[in-house]
Amino acid sequence: MKTRPRRLLAAPLAAAACAATSLLVASPSAAGGHGDDIADDPAVVERWSVIATRTIVENGHRPPVSTLYSAFASLAVHDAVAAVEGGFETYADQPRARRGSSPEAAAATAAYEVLVHYFPASATALRTDYDNELADVTAGRYGGVRAGRAAAATIIELREDDGIDAPVTLPPGDEPGEWVPTTPGMEMYAPWLGGVDPLLIRDADRFDPGAPPDLGSRRYAREFEEVKAYGARTGSVRTPEQTATATFWSANAVVQLQRALGDLAERRDLDIAETARAFALLDASTADALIVAWDQKLEHRFWRPQTAIREAAEDGNPLTTADATWEPLLPTPPYPDYPSGHATIIGAATETVAEVFGRRHVVLNVPSLVDGVDGRSYSRLDALDREAENARIWLGFHFRTAMEDANDLGHHVADWAAERYLEPTHRGHSGHR
Repeated sequence: MKTRPRRLLAAPLAAAACAATSLLVASPSAAGGHGDDIADDPAVVERWSVIATRTIVENGHRPPVSTLYSAFASLAVHDAVAAVEGGFETYADQPRARRGSSPEAAAATAAYEVLVHYFPASATALRTDYDNELADVTAGRYGGVRAGRAAAATIIELREDDGIDAPVTLPPGDEPGEWVPTTPGMEMYAPWLGGVDPLLIRDADRFDPGAPPDLGSRRYAREFEEVKAYGARTGSVRTPEQTATATFWSANAVVQLQRALGDLAERRDLDIAETARAFALLDASTADALIVAWDQKLEHRFWRPQTAIREAAEDGNPLTTADATWEPLLPTPPYPDYPSGHATIIGAATETVAEVFGRRHVVLNVPSLVDGVDGRSYSRLDALDREAENARIWLGFHFRTAMEDANDLGHHVADWAAERYLEPTHRGHSGHR
């Protein structure tokens, strides 16, 4: 798998300040000193996270890929705010913003510039959001816009030729244990993701999660029987509560956890710099963990339970029995089983929360994205991990090893990243870890 160490580039100041966006900003003399008149709304970070998700989804990207673009925007937002506020290391080299710059204008501009670069078809909607965001920002507006443009330009330059949309395909397997589409004519979603340059990690191989169980093993047979019994659409042994849990975790986990992080940041009264850092760590760690997961999916190409159960007569394991009509609770996502992308997302997110807020006394409120299903609150992050693992088995999507190894993968990447990136500096924050 191709990896590339993080490059630290000087932001192209003059070019960024005069970039393509034709925004009417206040003159340099309008920027005042730090004070109560400088817009400093931490919620701007989550507002642009929501806008980013909307834009990315509208342009046809599912969670594994959407997280990558979210990370580009979040890292730019963090660097722009840090250039204004100080307190945390930046992801890439950034010049300090002029005194009195608006961190709110910096955050909004950074996100806007990244999103409009990658999604020009959404330029009109994004411009409306941007103009609305800056409508009430007067003091420090010029400096904030300049800082945001510089941060966005640096991220965009760093990601040139990073492997997005590379011509990679995964042909259907023809041997027992190999992935085949569960819907005729379906292809693997975004196989190129496994070869994209990571954002934070330098050596993806160090996060290799392992391998699925051998088809002839007792462990495989146990996991086979578990998902066959609990994940079936009809005739399942799931309880109503287990079905509700499975349904809750059937939606876009990236969005669920971004919103949960925003809620926690607000309840903990994080300032704009702390909030920007939390979102950047969440999105970048999740994106990198998914890159590793997709690389492993391409390597192992392990079949999904739906295929495995229907074709069990061919697996060579005397402890498994085929059911040619078996179907999962919901349609299976279009990529191999091992490791689980969903569990990777969950592990990276819960580890990020632990790194930012601590591992004890954390209540995470996760919203529901499914009509008629209530949101859930978790007072223990490991309980959230285990519930989400079970949920995907109860959906009929994964074998247990794919869930457990992927969750560990997410934790390891997020832990490694938080120890090395966006750390507090002596000038400001001590962090909330």
